[in-house]
Amino acid sequence: KHRPMPVVVVSSITPAGSKAALAALEAGAVDVIAKPTSAWSIGDLRDQLIHRVKGAALARFRTGPSAGAGGQKVETTPSIVFNPRQIIVLGASTGGTEALKSVLTQLPPGLPGICIVQHIPPFFSKAFAERMNEICAVEVREAVAGDEVRPGLVLIAPGDFHMMVIWNNGHYQVVLNQGPPQHHTRPAVDVLFNSVAACAGRYAVASLLTGMGSDGAQGMKKLKEAGATTLAQNEDTCVVYGMPRAAVELGVVDQVLPLERIPLALVRAAQARTSAVRAPAADDLD
Repeated sequence: KHRPMPVVVVSSITPAGSKAALAALEAGAVDVIAKPTSAWSIGDLRDQLIHRVKGAALARFRTGPSAGAGGQKVETTPSIVFNPRQIIVLGASTGGTEALKSVLTQLPPGLPGICIVQHIPPFFSKAFAERMNEICAVEVREAVAGDEVRPGLVLIAPGDFHMMVIWNNGHYQVVLNQGPPQHHTRPAVDVLFNSVAACAGRYAVASLLTGMGSDGAQGMKKLKEAGATTLAQNEDTCVVYGMPRAAVELGVVDQVLPLERIPLALVRAAQARTSAVRAPAADDLD
């Protein structure tokens, strides 16, 4: 707190290591990398470390309240019944764990199912999901293959697995695979967004949060073309304004908002889809 600087944590994939890594992220570390499990795999760390350090070098630190500090919880209109085809998808990378914490802690229960891709190593994704489940009004857990995406549930992609969604027997279902990494990472936001564009289309609400690179931009383009509502975090509140910027520059973002206004925007957009009216303009969020 006395001298903020970009920090990348390399941590062992043990319960103690995961707990320490999450505490470091909450304290302001930019990113976390899993320590290789054997000397034979130490070379695998090289490219990942280069990518993460470059991302950390671009990080900006906000003054005042922490980026993960959530505001008051957003409420839904009790009379609204969401369409079973509705789904919310979020993507984040560098600085994303605290950004997601800020968003998820403000969301009310009963929203359409939410799927999240956060660039995070195996094991840490499970620890992060468990931590979010402890502090959120909605249920949060790491996704497993075959999971039903249901209202009030938040599913976080497991580290080292791409996550897709399909429509099957009247509900959305999670499909996991270990296809080639995209944008230096697995899971990749584009994989999730592309699958949702194909099966949900105009029933989807998507948001890109802080992160290095362009993962999610092309997927958001497909979502926009399919009729989805698209949101992006603004530059001033991002730790790294990379992924949201890429989508904005493609012209596929409906609203660019500060982090603290994204939870309300997600709820309003979901309600707008249910009532078949226009998605709210940025000024309406006031």
